[in-house]
Amino acid sequence: MEFLYEYGLFLAKVITFVVAVVVIVAFVVAASIKPKVSNKGQISIEPLNERFDDMKDALLQAVLSEKELKDFDKEEKKSAKKKAKEDKKKTDDERRKRVFVLDFDGDIKASAVDELRETITAVLTVAQPSDEVVIKLESGGGMVHSYGLASSQLARITQKSIPLTVCVDKVAASGGYMMACVANKILAAPFAVIGSIGVVAQLPNFNKILKKHDIDYEMLTAGKYKRTLTMLGENTDEGRQKFLLRSTYEPVLASVAPGARVRRGTVLGSLTSGHESCSSTCLHWGIRRGRDYLDPTALVRASPIRLKPLDDEGR
Repeated sequence: MEFLYEYGLFLAKVITFVVAVVVIVAFVVAASIKPKVSNKGQISIEPLNERFDDMKDALLQAVLSEKELKDFDKEEKKSAKKKAKEDKKKTDDERRKRVFVLDFDGDIKASAVDELRETITAVLTVAQPSDEVVIKLESGGGMVHSYGLASSQLARITQKSIPLTVCVDKVAASGGYMMACVANKILAAPFAVIGSIGVVAQLPNFNKILKKHDIDYEMLTAGKYKRTLTMLGENTDEGRQKFLLRSTYEPVLASVAPGARVRRGTVLGSLTSGHESCSSTCLHWGIRRGRDYLDPTALVRASPIRLKPLDDEGR
């Protein structure tokens, strides 16, 4: 019995050692094999027509009797054959319009812009001016440069003369609204939040704390309007007013009411005569601070004309 016990203990040790060696070797081999990294992206395509047809079939099976369902299937097959024959006779120009539906769910950094760019690139390889692109947009806005890039991606579609429609179910504000404005048409739900009410800026100021501890803070700027408000220095009313400058164009007679829906190409106003600084009809560009008008040339370098009349009537 003692021999069998010692032999069994020895056998268990050998098996344990062999298993340990096998595990270590397998781990080393797996670590040494580098997985193949593919630079090719992936795109997920879902035929919405088939999805809606499946939903329709499921509902019909639930509400129709067996005989009614058979009659319906016969009619559907006849219609499908007839439609297939008609499609064969159609030329490329007469073919059925295709609608490409894309999603964009934007965060403050517009992180989905890379995916949007690649998707639009793929769509533009096959889309024609007779087709349409629909963007399901959802964004509360965020960084200006990020949403500027996202807007430029949508502009690629309209530059190809392909109709672009933006659909908003919940919100398209600020940068999201900037993206929507690129489209030929915007469709929004009745209670969707869409538009832009301006820019909000807020910051704490520690100047009083620094003064309490006899700490001086100095700031050097390259221009009068380089820095208007600061977190460490003492802010003044003049600095706050410089931050609240608004650009104006006058004299213009508005053609649309506040809150009116407009599309690309809609005339917003007509240039009128009567400005005190013009001998004839002309557009006056100004900068307003509160109710006071300032000289805008003090804020910018010499530049080309920013706006020109659309026609001889000065509109």
